[in-house]
Amino acid sequence: QLEVICCAIIRPPRDGGIRYRGLTQEQIRSVQILPVDYEIEYICRGNRVIVGPKVRKCLPNGTWTDMTQHSRCLLLCPRVWTSLENGRVAAKPPGPPVEGTVLHYSCHAGFILEGRNISHCTKLGKWDAPKPTCLYLHKQKKKPFTSIVFTFVLSCKKKLYIGALFPMSGGWPGGQACMPSAQMALDLVNNRSDILPDYELELIHYDSMCDPGEATKLLYDLLYTEPIKIVLMPGCSGVSTLVAEAARMWNLIVLSYGSSSPALSNRQRFPTFFRTHPSATLHNPTRVQLFQKWKWTRIATIQQTTEVFTSTLDDLEQRVKEAGIEISVRQSFLTDPAVAVKNLKRQDARIIVGLFYETEARKVFCEVFKEKLYGKKYVWFLIGWYADNWFKIKDPAINCTVENMTEAVEGHVTTEIVMLNPETVRGVSNMTSQEFIAALMSRLGGKNPEETGGFQEAPLAYDAVWALALALNKTVAPLKAKGRRLEDFNYNNHDITSEIYRALNTSSFEGVSGQVVFDAQGSRMAMTLIEQLQGGSYKKIGYYDSSQKNLSWFGNDVWIGAGPPADRTVVIEEYRFLSQKLFAAVSVFAGLGILLGIVCLTFNIYNGNVRYIQNSQPYLNNMTAVGCMMALAAVFPLGIDGHHVLRPQFPVVCQFRLWLLGLGFSLAYGSMFTKIWWVHTLFTKKDEKKEKKKQHLEPWKLYATVGVLLAIDFLSLMIWQIVDPLHITVEKFTTEAPKEDLDVLIQPLLEHCSSEKMNTWLGVVYGYKGLLLLLGIFLAYETKSVSTEKINDHRAVGMAIYNVAVLCLITAPVTMILSSQQDASFAFASLAIVFSAYITLVVLFVPKVIQRSNVSLSARLGTKSSLCCTMHENHKLLKPHVVQSDSSVFDV
Repeated sequence: QLEVICCAIIRPPRDGGIRYRGLTQEQIRSVQILPVDYEIEYICRGNRVIVGPKVRKCLPNGTWTDMTQHSRCLLLCPRVWTSLENGRVAAKPPGPPVEGTVLHYSCHAGFILEGRNISHCTKLGKWDAPKPTCLYLHKQKKKPFTSIVFTFVLSCKKKLYIGALFPMSGGWPGGQACMPSAQMALDLVNNRSDILPDYELELIHYDSMCDPGEATKLLYDLLYTEPIKIVLMPGCSGVSTLVAEAARMWNLIVLSYGSSSPALSNRQRFPTFFRTHPSATLHNPTRVQLFQKWKWTRIATIQQTTEVFTSTLDDLEQRVKEAGIEISVRQSFLTDPAVAVKNLKRQDARIIVGLFYETEARKVFCEVFKEKLYGKKYVWFLIGWYADNWFKIKDPAINCTVENMTEAVEGHVTTEIVMLNPETVRGVSNMTSQEFIAALMSRLGGKNPEETGGFQEAPLAYDAVWALALALNKTVAPLKAKGRRLEDFNYNNHDITSEIYRALNTSSFEGVSGQVVFDAQGSRMAMTLIEQLQGGSYKKIGYYDSSQKNLSWFGNDVWIGAGPPADRTVVIEEYRFLSQKLFAAVSVFAGLGILLGIVCLTFNIYNGNVRYIQNSQPYLNNMTAVGCMMALAAVFPLGIDGHHVLRPQFPVVCQFRLWLLGLGFSLAYGSMFTKIWWVHTLFTKKDEKKEKKKQHLEPWKLYATVGVLLAIDFLSLMIWQIVDPLHITVEKFTTEAPKEDLDVLIQPLLEHCSSEKMNTWLGVVYGYKGLLLLLGIFLAYETKSVSTEKINDHRAVGMAIYNVAVLCLITAPVTMILSSQQDASFAFASLAIVFSAYITLVVLFVPKVIQRSNVSLSARLGTKSSLCCTMHENHKLLKPHVVQSDSSVFDV
């Protein structure tokens, strides 16, 4: 017989499920049996709880533990029925109040039960009867009818309880001042005969530490512990979010004195939430107004990762986008801001909006000091509700001194909701804002306000109690008309909650914090105060009313530099221009070269009838001289840049460069190439063909060859300019810091003549020209030993071709490499053009000039010698005897 070592899967209870520990969803779908000792856990959906065994374990016999006991998921009835003030509650069966639970009520001595003494929890999760109350029994005097009559009367004032959460520590220890302020308001309200005369407000409060986790436990205690609270008053946005979301399930109004999260303005999510502290988004219109005032279009942000700051930043991002302002950097941190601050520095953030609690602010600015992210180049925007000396408070979490912190925070700007009425008026509490501050200081027992958390928000807590008292007072008459009373409130009574909601929603009174009015989302409407830290203390520099879009500016803002800093490092574009000295020097050489070309051309034309010049093909030489002059003329537009002409005119200069250099090369080099080509064609053939060839060198063929080369260049340049014309392109270089201590960077720029497919066109032109140059070198080498009278200067042409070809083949790639260095590129290209032209003109024309000079001298000497000889002969014929008799003299 085999031993069973596993258990079969069992079904979960209705409205529930099973948690399989250690199994994935895929495994759960496929598994059919589970091993011995494996545990499963029942879970219920919604507001249901397990009644019966919650955990079952697989036994060796193949069954699960406690299978005789059923597990059910039942709705939980409100636990508030399970306790009774001044009385006792007996629950049957014991355990959580679920379907079938019966509660029996009884009161202590001296109290009498009002309402049913028994209540059943139904399957709908509700009790079948309202919760009873124990009323104080007071024995009245005997009536005239000798019978003892007892009547039930309330004590002088019936208590209404407010459940409050004051953060006495944590990220925002606002309860340190807000709790005494609220208690002060309660005392005044309870002493007023015209406000809630039959009631007394009492505060039941706990320290939430500004921690939602801690607040969860405290909220449970508030709701499930007697007495019933008619309103909840939390502080701190994270805590208020938790409380407000839960309050709707308990029909409770939530009135917060210290919550600024924009998320709390969501009426669908938080239908019963009000706050005397305006939404944090109220800061954003003020910030945008200041950005525009100081002409900033680029900002950065750094935030603590909490809902209040994330929501605020989302709203700010939308507002700055509408204003045409860019958020260039957005950083966040959880506990350590070091990396976020370094990123701000790395990305050149200048105008920085910081959203974090006071304790984190000290960490941030310690890192700001280390990264030198402060001073005349930077402006920080912070929240204004920190203590005035927040940066001087010693904090073991940071390793910066007070001096370091004071230096880092100097000059920052804060936006703060106006929380204390600046006018001397008596509001509903018959107290001015100045009298309130004096009374609060007395309650604080001489504590330093700068070191007391929530001191700035204390007027909001004070006015929150007054808003609640006035709203409750306003509900008394409507509730009485319906036969209801405030003391009838319980967590299932929606009617009373609705009346309180309507009363709060229409509240409008003058408080110590100013006019108290709530908008449609339950948020306080208020003005914004703008302050700047100047010399270690905050100075008011303006107010902004976002509803009226009115900025009241005092004009006393102070800056570390000459004025508000730039929102980024100012990059000054600076064009690099050609050295004018270099341009002038090369232009002189080019001008002299053109003058030399004119002299050579004039000489060639003037002596065109001289035989040896005729045999050198003077028309081709004329073309060479013109081509050299055109190439030299190209030096001038090659050196002209934005320093000489306006930007719209620059493409014309580019065209001149291209056409002058292209056609000049074709004329100068093409005519020389033509000579060498035809010399090679005619005079390097076999001997029997040479004589015939010598007789058929017709000039038109030479001109036609030059024409073909010129036409090829002309057509290629024309196609280039039509298809892809030259235009200006600007090359950007790495930014440079100026020598002076200025908050600027220099962005060097260089203008180039270019086209969309510049490299393709240059490849075609350089390839074609390069082949011609190489072919010219080859032909010059092949014809170096040829001697002919038809083209008698072909050896000089070959020498010129050698020089031009070598210079061009070197210059073309080098200038492309040096294109980003305007002086070097121009010097190399222009000097190559000048030397090529000079060499060509000198090699071709100077020998002709010398030879012409020699011929002229020889002719003059020859004429003179002939004349002398003629005279000597005539003399001999006329006087022979003299010659004979004086022969010795002639010999001498």
